[in-house]
Amino acid sequence: MFSLGVAVLVLLLSCSKEDNPVPSAGTKFIAGYGVAKESVLRSIPEQYIDKARTTLHIAYQHTSHGTHVSYGMFGLQDYKDGDQIKFGITNNHPQSEKLDFFDFALSKYAAPGEDASDLSRNETAFIQATRNFLDDPENAVVNVVMWSWCNIAGHHVSQNYLPGMDTLISEYGPGGSKIGTAPGQRKNPVTFIFMTGHANAGVNLGDGNPKNQADLIINYCNKNKQFCLDYYSIDTHDMDDNYWEDAGDNGNSNAYGGNFYEDWQNAHNPGQDWYENKSAPGGNVTYGAHNTQHITANRKAYAMWWILARIAGWNGE
Repeated sequence: MFSLGVAVLVLLLSCSKEDNPVPSAGTKFIAGYGVAKESVLRSIPEQYIDKARTTLHIAYQHTSHGTHVSYGMFGLQDYKDGDQIKFGITNNHPQSEKLDFFDFALSKYAAPGEDASDLSRNETAFIQATRNFLDDPENAVVNVVMWSWCNIAGHHVSQNYLPGMDTLISEYGPGGSKIGTAPGQRKNPVTFIFMTGHANAGVNLGDGNPKNQADLIINYCNKNKQFCLDYYSIDTHDMDDNYWEDAGDNGNSNAYGGNFYEDWQNAHNPGQDWYENKSAPGGNVTYGAHNTQHITANRKAYAMWWILARIAGWNGE
């Protein structure tokens, strides 16, 4: 359907005017620790899960940390009875009634000489890579695109990432300048999913570090009604919603005194309270990259489905 890449991008497009995303519905746009719970996932009205699964077509570009989303989503369909259908998903091989997911979709579309493997490699390469991807007729069906960070620390979020995403939205979002039927335009508008960066153990605070960068992105998304998968929030909050500001990307925290995700997983039952992530739909069991437990990727999959249901028209309440 389209060539694979190594960057992290997720764009949300609709197949028809009737299936266009509705980003203004509801008031919640940030998928952080508060929604990254199985109880929240199971409470989403089934009609919106079904609509998301059957009308959204996702292109995702990332490097290692981005696997928390994809491996979590690939494993979720094998979790409990009915999940094989409800959260059915493909990877680069579309099937009827399953969520279209195209992993590592965009890096090949980078401008010559630029590295668009993820948002961290080159802070502006994702812009032209996204244009090239969306302008390719082979990708006309795609209606969800998300780019993931590697390490967000030290990058120029306000100067490069946010303006770049704003430009892409103005071009390819609903009513965008490149949406239409004229030559050089595409029929289907796109919804872009923003992401914050993963936590860094002991160095989350301060200018340019993960918490401050996350605040910039979240404030932008709340103001502009854009969806965001909040890695930082999920990495730094345990299953009881306690915040550990020194946590890393694996649930490790000196203030906690160990690994809060490993401890929770060891005290709960697989197949009942948590599930094994997979390298592909029906693939091998694996942790998300840089993790020694399944919970982090489980939670990011829950958060991603929350966003998809919001895009499908659910108000998030």
